[in-house]
Parts: sequence; C-alpha cells; structure tokens
Amino acid sequence: MTRLNDSMTQGQMQRLDLLQREAIAWVQRIDSGHATSADAETLQRWCAASPEHAAAFAAASGVWRDIRRAGASIPRSQFEALPVRKTSRPVLDRRLVLGGGLAAAAAACVAVANPPLGLWPSLRELNADYRTAVGEQRQVRPAENVSVRLNTQTSIAVHPADGEGDRLELLAGQALFETVASARPLVVLAADGRSTGSHARFDVRRMNGPAGAVVSVACFDGEVRIERNDDSAILRPAQSVRYDANGVGRVAAIDAEAESAWQRGIVLFRATPLADVVEEVNRYRAGRIVLVNASLAQRPVSGRFRIDQMEEILVRLEQAFDVRTRKLPGGLVLLG
Repeated sequence: MTRLNDSMTQGQMQRLDLLQREAIAWVQRIDSGHATSADAETLQRWCAASPEHAAAFAAASGVWRDIRRAGASIPRSQFEALPVRKTSRPVLDRRLVLGGGLAAAAAACVAVANPPLGLWPSLRELNADYRTAVGEQRQVRPAENVSVRLNTQTSIAVHPADGEGDRLELLAGQALFETVASARPLVVLAADGRSTGSHARFDVRRMNGPAGAVVSVACFDGEVRIERNDDSAILRPAQSVRYDANGVGRVAAIDAEAESAWQRGIVLFRATPLADVVEEVNRYRAGRIVLVNASLAQRPVSGRFRIDQMEEILVRLEQAFDVRTRKLPGGLVLLG
C-alpha cells in the first residue's frame, strides 16, 4: 500500500485534485473571451473560499502564462517534436497550499483584477457598461446623439456628462465614436488622455505596450482635439496620432480604407510585418498565436480576411511562408 505523506491525507489529496480541475475550468472560462462581470465576481468568491482555492487558481493561471511565454522561445528544431495533448493539468505544489496559502490568495485576487500578460479581461473591464467578447462587434448608443461601434475585446465605461459634454472612457480595445451636428461635444477618455469631437467620426484604440498603454486616434470626419497633460494635437479627416506616457506624437496621414476596414467586418493588411499581423489576429480569436521563428517577424503580409473567419489566415500563412502550425490546448498555436 502506498504510504501517504504525513502532512496530507488521502481526502485532502482528492480535494486538491478537484480544486485543480475547477481552477483549470475557471482559467478556460475567463480566457474564452465570453466571461461576464458575474463570472468575475463568482471567481473572486471561489478564490476567497480558502487558501487552497486561491492556490489552485494561481497555479492554473501560472501554467497558462508560462506556456505563452515559453512559446516564443521554442527553438525551431524542437518545434515539430512538441507533443499535442488533449488535456493539461497544472502541478499544485503542496508547499504552496500548506505554507503559502495567504500569499497565494493575494496573488489570485491580483490575477483576477490585473490578469498577467493580458490573458483575460481585468475586473474593471468585466464591469464595464459596454463590452464585447473575442471576435464580437457591437453597436451601442450610450448617450443621446452619440453612436459607438465596439470592436472585438473592447470595454467602455459611461461617465456623467459635465460642462465639456458627454464623457465615455475606453478601458480596452477599439471603438468608433460618432456624434451628430448640433450635439454637444463628446469626450473620450483613454489612458490619461482625452479626445474631444463635435460633429465628428473618429476611432480610438487602446493597446498595451512595453512601457504602458498606447492610444491611437484616427479621424474620419469632422475635427478631433487630442490632449494629454500639456501636449495637444488637432486631427482632421484622414489623419491620426498616437500618445503614451511620453506625450502626444506627430499627426500623420492615414489610409482611411485600411483604418476603417474592421468596421466592415474585415481585417486588411498591406505589406504588414508578420509579427504585427499575428498581434492583430490574436485580438479576433480565442487563445493565442505565437510566432516561433523570429526570422519571419518582418516578412510582409498582404490580404483581406473576414473577422468571423480568422482561422483561414493560418492556412494562408502556411501556404505563403511555407511554415507549419502546431495547435496546443487552450487555443494556443505555434507558428514557425
């Protein structure tokens, strides 16, 4: 008969095994892009049920984080030899549960509120007034005379109007904002900056860069004023600008057709580096594509793809670059 560890009974081991499975199910649910604010609240209660619950979730999310990090560093020589498993179970270290329960509980709560590597929406995003899941687009009217089209994985909060006009905040993702003539100004807040438009149609996109949030604003009609701290810029049709922690950049001309393609359910690439293509496609599908062969990162890609058929691009990339894809659990795809 197998001798049980003195510090853990058979019943405790079975309970941890059940918690592991539940934790994995939670990670898959949150990472699916279809989680709701109710899911986030339920997950918080689940993690707070005991240190073991929190440790199980911390372990499960840690495994998925490590998979994503490791994918980009896999040598091409080992790429084709990777096994494909239908299930993946994290190893829950007994010491993590028995000795670091409080720390694990704290880490789990932080992971729910501020997900590592953007693996899933933050708690604030899940509690947004309007939100779209992976691959979803949505048209909303958050205020009178204001129309907003949300792109995939986008979250917007509605703030009370003030003397400046109607106020919306882009928490994550990308959206097209439109106001009508005679309407009061619309102020779109994003990452410590603001975009103000009257009788305008403009696109705001918030991305996560190495040094923090990066916001890109593109104007299609009317005029938009961009402000961040003491920096400002004025956009007119077919112009765009970016801002981040370093300030507001230079105004540049844009290809309006390419910039607005997503509004027609299309992703359009014109000699776009493959690394940028992969990053963009990851916004429209569950899971993640990891470019294994770094030498392909700057190869140009051109083409039009429907947002609701993003898996097609994997086939096209295989044909165009003579590369292979390796599919792993959780929607992870290695491309190299």
